[in-house]
Amino acid sequence: MQSQVKFGSFLRGIALGSSALFAVSVQAQDGAGQTVITAARYVDVLTGKTVDYPAIFVGADGRITGIADARTVRWGSNVKHIDLGDKTLLPGLIDMHVHLDGPADIGGYRGLEFTDSFWGMTAVKNANDMLGAGFTTVRNVGSGDRNDIGLKQAIDAGYATGPRIVPAGYALGATGGHCDSTYLPPSLEKKDGKEEGVADGPEEFRYQVRRQRKYGAEVIKVCATGGVFSRNTEPGQLQVSEVELRAIADEAHQWGLRVAAHAHGAAGIRAAIAAGIDTIEHVSLLDDEGIRMALARKQPVWFSMDIYNTEYTQAEGAKNGVLEDNLRKDREIAQIQRDNFRKAHKAGVRMVFGSDAGVMPHGDVGKQFRVMVEYGMTPLQAIQAATRNGAEALGREKDVGAIQVGRYADIIAVDGDPLTDVRQLESVDAVVKGGVLVKGG
Repeated sequence: MQSQVKFGSFLRGIALGSSALFAVSVQAQDGAGQTVITAARYVDVLTGKTVDYPAIFVGADGRITGIADARTVRWGSNVKHIDLGDKTLLPGLIDMHVHLDGPADIGGYRGLEFTDSFWGMTAVKNANDMLGAGFTTVRNVGSGDRNDIGLKQAIDAGYATGPRIVPAGYALGATGGHCDSTYLPPSLEKKDGKEEGVADGPEEFRYQVRRQRKYGAEVIKVCATGGVFSRNTEPGQLQVSEVELRAIADEAHQWGLRVAAHAHGAAGIRAAIAAGIDTIEHVSLLDDEGIRMALARKQPVWFSMDIYNTEYTQAEGAKNGVLEDNLRKDREIAQIQRDNFRKAHKAGVRMVFGSDAGVMPHGDVGKQFRVMVEYGMTPLQAIQAATRNGAEALGREKDVGAIQVGRYADIIAVDGDPLTDVRQLESVDAVVKGGVLVKGG
């Protein structure tokens, strides 16, 4: 038996392509698998408006089937009701730069204390911590042993709890570069060829793109410049040429994959933009020409700038085993990166939320919102970077990133008004993934 949901005259126009309330009949099944979520209000990140008294209907497939006014709508007695009370709802958050198999409290050579399979085991907890922090979708930009792909499969199959994962498998990099192993002497390096993901020259990089995709990668990550937490590299060094980057982008796009480029240095940022890379990670030493190129490029390019984690690394890094040389590099670029975040945002560059979780604890990534606002964003813009913008940069506008009919019912709840106090997102009270309450309530 079906129970017709009745709408009052307050409903605002047909909006099948928007998350606004819509004046069409919604059928709420009296059978299993149907859910309605209610709360005091929700933030429509597509319009920037707050809508009061939502009743969000979710089908058996976990997608939103309708949004109505909870004061007048009715649903069948067998429809599961998740009542989040006097809370503010937002879409589940999206972190575009995480490392789930990287515990933040193990740095430097301390990693040699553990066996190879240890890192994949830690990824299970880290993923659960991120989900509990309100991040229902994450893009994992590089892992050892394809731990991100295995964890995604385990979560999707119900063996583990965590966010939706967009995995990269192994990150690609040049011999001796940031994404190669630079901590060990030659006698302990691999004897039968290069490490997985390491390449030199356009054709080797094309092969690595194909290889990562073959084994489950859904995004390609390349280290275009040196890095902070590698040994024998400097953040500003260009390590993969524009020709090589273009080969990676062309090959990935041919297979329908997007590409993220780790690029601290100005030359690497410019080369990645010119090569057609989709998202630029870190963007620490950005110059005016890089901003100009990002704004001028017809194909959208997004900046993902991790401007919080240095607070953790400088406070806890030495205790965790991080080498002083790495902490030195971290100190040198931290403020420059934050100032360039402000400059890029003010200029109108497209921005997404990326924390580099793994450098910092996975459960603390919500603390970055405060810094994004301190350096020029409004609370709404910071929230949109972690919802609407992330979905667009992933090419997942039909799945995640907004409370909208047709998208997954990935929803979080906070106590106050995050549009006036973005620090509400540092402590999420409830999390719903695909219409299922996984925290709070």
